[in-house]
Amino acid sequence: MVGIGDDGALLSPPKGDAIVATMDTLVENVHFLPGLDPQDLGYKALAVNLSDLAAMGAQPGWAFLALTLPEVEERWLQCFAEGFFSLAEQFNVDLAGGDTTRGPLAITLQALGFVEEQLALRRSAAKPGDGIYVSGTLGSAGLGLKILQKEVGWSDPEAVERLLRPEPRVLLGMALRGLAHACIDISDGLAADLHHILDASGVGARIDWSHLPLTDSVQRYIAETGDWLMPLSAGDDYELCFTVPSEKEPMLGACLQNAGVAWHRIGTIEQQSGLRLDKGGEVTVLLPAGYQHFS
Repeated sequence: MVGIGDDGALLSPPKGDAIVATMDTLVENVHFLPGLDPQDLGYKALAVNLSDLAAMGAQPGWAFLALTLPEVEERWLQCFAEGFFSLAEQFNVDLAGGDTTRGPLAITLQALGFVEEQLALRRSAAKPGDGIYVSGTLGSAGLGLKILQKEVGWSDPEAVERLLRPEPRVLLGMALRGLAHACIDISDGLAADLHHILDASGVGARIDWSHLPLTDSVQRYIAETGDWLMPLSAGDDYELCFTVPSEKEPMLGACLQNAGVAWHRIGTIEQQSGLRLDKGGEVTVLLPAGYQHFS
């Protein structure tokens, strides 16, 4: 690779692999609260892109970073870089280029990875009878945001950490190659992102409330507020939602044992369109509610 120092970067993926490219922009007061630790911003800017690569089963390779800053503050930049490179080093990501300009604080990052094209995970391959799985837990990042916004009168440092420093499930995504039919990362909320799989695959689904992986803090929040939709619609979880054919489900334990995260079966892909939630025998149709950039 030839990276920073020339007008462009020369990238050489492994022979036979396809390039997977993704890009995200984080804007102050839209995607993150003002005054956040720049180390957390540097980490999260890369993490959300690596989560997209994970959802396609790709191995990360390179990143391009564009920073828009109201002014140059060396200490801020140093802390941002520390957060960014702490995660980049974990997954052997090279910073291959980028740009800086003046304006309201915004961070745009493009990540490139690689995967054998026939093994790339997609949203469009779910089949009726597939089990629906999610990694980790749901709703913790949404709770963390409510805590920072003082909408909740108690603290949970773990939930705040989940919001500020999500863990991209790169190892899980790579382990799912050849195993999962469909996959997506949960960035805009489970209901919205699972709907993307259903729409792309031309299928429907039923999920079971009692099987959703919820932390004690999220369950406490629901008990106190009655807002049971929060863990289904809050964004920023950056877990993976994936579907697995029934004949391969017995293989999950062996294939995912080194993925570094727990996984949970929450439902089943069905032929009938739509997303249904079974909550104690009461079936509710879930709309694709989640984070909307222009709402």
